[in-house]
Amino acid sequence: MFPGQAGSDLTKTTSYKVVLPFYVYAAFSFLVSAVLLFLSSPAFLNHYFQPHILAITHLMTLGWGTMIILGASHQLVPVFIEGRLYSNTLGYTSFVLAAIGIPLLVYGFYVFNMGEPSKWGGRFVVLAILAYLINLGITISRSKKENIHALFVFTSMVWLFLTALLGLALVYNFTTNLLPRDSVHYLPLHVHAGLIGWFLLLIIGVASRLIPMFLISKYHNVRLLKWIYFLINGALIFYVLEFYFIRNTEYLLLSWLALFSGILLFMYYCYSAYRQRIRKQVDEPMKISLLSVFMILLPAIFLLITIIMISVFARENTAISLSYGFLILFGWITAIILGMTFKTLPFIVWNRVYHNRSRTGKTPNPKDLFNTSVFRIMSIFYLTGLVVFVAGCLTGILIFIKAGSALILISSILYVYNVMKVLTHKPAIA
Repeated sequence: MFPGQAGSDLTKTTSYKVVLPFYVYAAFSFLVSAVLLFLSSPAFLNHYFQPHILAITHLMTLGWGTMIILGASHQLVPVFIEGRLYSNTLGYTSFVLAAIGIPLLVYGFYVFNMGEPSKWGGRFVVLAILAYLINLGITISRSKKENIHALFVFTSMVWLFLTALLGLALVYNFTTNLLPRDSVHYLPLHVHAGLIGWFLLLIIGVASRLIPMFLISKYHNVRLLKWIYFLINGALIFYVLEFYFIRNTEYLLLSWLALFSGILLFMYYCYSAYRQRIRKQVDEPMKISLLSVFMILLPAIFLLITIIMISVFARENTAISLSYGFLILFGWITAIILGMTFKTLPFIVWNRVYHNRSRTGKTPNPKDLFNTSVFRIMSIFYLTGLVVFVAGCLTGILIFIKAGSALILISSILYVYNVMKVLTHKPAIA
């Protein structure tokens, strides 16, 4: 059964008390990130390795993207494998450790103090991810059914843990000679292990299940998903080997081709699910989620341009690199979260409020728990802001960057409003 049906198994697996704190934390992290983006607009005219951009990047990746994914996966993975979450206690532990560690780490980057605030923040984040890895790892291992989506999720968890460990090592490397070279040298490895190994694999694993589910589509192709899995992991592993051993930037094109092939196959998978859908009318959250699938192409193209410039001209275009990172964090990842939030969160809250009443009286539809008009306006502000901001980065025009960040800030306020509207929903008094 899929989320949205009364009596779904979705909420029989994990307590909403474990899941909802992640959603709340992520929503306000998005809002704070948007505020910092607006206040730090001039920084985006310069190189990306500077305190304010590093702070925004880590708040978006950890506080926004990772936190909401941790919360959602605690709910969804047991559904995929038709089992139960191993430990609610580990779920709470993961949230508390991350909730403490993320602001410490972000503060350390913002003031560029790689001392105790950053180190303690990094330690707490690593421990939070370890608790998450153990919890979901045992949950998946107890399943008697082989599930390709769970394989994507588990592999992404391993990449997340390795990314966090490397990140903590980079923080220490600023003050001690922990690694052979300076921290900036290892930054691309840290970034791509997180973006490709963690976010891309995780989102493909979950979206390849949820998109057909919410579209009520008959399409399912395990063989295609296995090709996608091996292409993306192969691309990332080859990139790591090139980084450490081969050290020939021309070979990066092979990694990019494998990665791009995996992305195209995933887009084909989603398109096929869309073509074979039973539910012909697509609601607003699904529209922006489907749009996010095709938005992956933009940073992939920017990445190719960067690789070519490094290979041919032995230099990097800062504006393109900034746009690449921005399109991933505020573009592709944010778009799919904006859409999927209002496909999963309303049902979780609906089940908490109305589960015991669904068979005895009339209840609202989960989609009625949030304001569709506000969601639509939020989407317009968000997409317009994204385009204007990237235009500002590429042209070096500050007023575009400022205007784009202001529009994204408005969209984040509307997002938080709708999230809180869902979370504070009370049943109507009969």
